[in-house]
Amino acid sequence: MKTLPTLSDTPISTLANTHISFRQTLADHGIQPLEAKGIHTLQVNIGKLCNQTCSHCHVDAGPTRTENMTRETIEAVLAVIRQNPGITTIDITGGAPEMNPHFEYLVAECRALGHKVIDRCNLTVFFVKGKSHIPQFLAEHQVEIVASLPCYSEANVDQQRGKGVFARSMTALQQLNQLGYGKEGTGLILNLVYNPLGPKLPPDQSELEIDFKHELRTRFGIEFNQLFTITNMPISRFLDDLRTTGQLDEYMTLLINSFNPASTETVMCRTLLSVGWDGRLYDCDFHQMLDIPLSDGMPQTIHEFDHQSLAHRPIIMAQHCFGCTAGAGSSCSGALT
Repeated sequence: MKTLPTLSDTPISTLANTHISFRQTLADHGIQPLEAKGIHTLQVNIGKLCNQTCSHCHVDAGPTRTENMTRETIEAVLAVIRQNPGITTIDITGGAPEMNPHFEYLVAECRALGHKVIDRCNLTVFFVKGKSHIPQFLAEHQVEIVASLPCYSEANVDQQRGKGVFARSMTALQQLNQLGYGKEGTGLILNLVYNPLGPKLPPDQSELEIDFKHELRTRFGIEFNQLFTITNMPISRFLDDLRTTGQLDEYMTLLINSFNPASTETVMCRTLLSVGWDGRLYDCDFHQMLDIPLSDGMPQTIHEFDHQSLAHRPIIMAQHCFGCTAGAGSSCSGALT
């Protein structure tokens, strides 16, 4: 039987040659071990299948992955949503979540219940055979789109995400604008996600948003609502790249030295619960990818969901938590401070 982590830091000894623990860093700043403050967002990863293979992907998603959430598990997710009105946002991610055959069913059911739905979209999925209707579907259901666009530079984007991705992304954003996304007064929210190229922290989010809006508007006539800056997590493909280039220790030192105590109040694990494609529960999407389950004694799958215990659960901490608390902080909604 698998032994679950205790409340001490989960050892991720392969990350870097450092013995500085996240838990001890919290203690040094007079911060108690993290606990959840409720569950407002259910982040549902419905599969690792993706039409892209990005170098920074912490999910290790790609075209050959076969993990996809089944209709049975999706029904269990919907049952939890119906029974727990305090969960107001359903954040759907992948892979490319639209590649799951039950994606549209999940979206439609959640919207029918009156919940806010977020689709974490890579934009190029619109050009996959059989998916060209997705932009119209998202608009009709007033789904908020959080779209990956690591830069407004074609060379930068294609380096991270594959040749031709930038051009297709621009076309996709123009299509979304034509449907009303990113336009004032439509209620159709289009946010973009930036992540750095390589082992460094994101720049100031508000300043970079100004640059993004100017460049995309001037060069392509594209409008969007907000830019989210997200720190690259030292796990999965990005971790492999750090090892290969000999930059792992340097990057971990940067994250540790950039610890921002103010960010611990609003890190996403405080009000979010992550659901894996197989229905297992995690404190966050990053823990999910490292197979770090919830603390011992907590419900471990969506089928065992118990709001009372999960809403104030102790959060498992590990070395990669320094990524969420470095600099301005990082979450699925961008900078924290």
